[in-house]
Amino acid sequence: MKNVEMSNIVYELLNGQDLMQKQHEAMMLLTVGEDGWPHTAMISVGEIIAINRKELRIGLWPNTSTTTNIIRTSKATLVLIYKGKAHYIQISLKRLEELPTARYPRERFSAKVVSSREDVAKYADITSGIKIELKNDKEVVERWHKTLKDILRDG
Repeated sequence: MKNVEMSNIVYELLNGQDLMQKQHEAMMLLTVGEDGWPHTAMISVGEIIAINRKELRIGLWPNTSTTTNIIRTSKATLVLIYKGKAHYIQISLKRLEELPTARYPRERFSAKVVSSREDVAKYADITSGIKIELKNDKEVVERWHKTLKDILRDG
């Protein structure tokens, strides 16, 4: 049976709170290009927010390959390594209306969890995932807060 909820650990990471403490976490968002090949993009906790364990909102830069792929297919897979586990979350996305007053324009999507899986190896521990170092953490985290507010708006 498919698990259609993200784990509590992932929900807590993506809940939009404590961004300064979570600023080093990065994830991969996988889509499929028109050529049929997988396409990978990096996203941060400032571009995705969990509404609950079954629903997310995502705000991506306009006119990127990832955004174009999502508009075309309405599908993506979120991959993150966090707290010793690999997490694979398949999502079905719906494009939201543009916010002309957004301070940082993004293509916004609501996303429903289609399946969620945690992966660990019996013979090894995962000791780290993708980590980033922000060049100006205060400025970037402030932008993330504003971006997440815009992602959550209803038009």
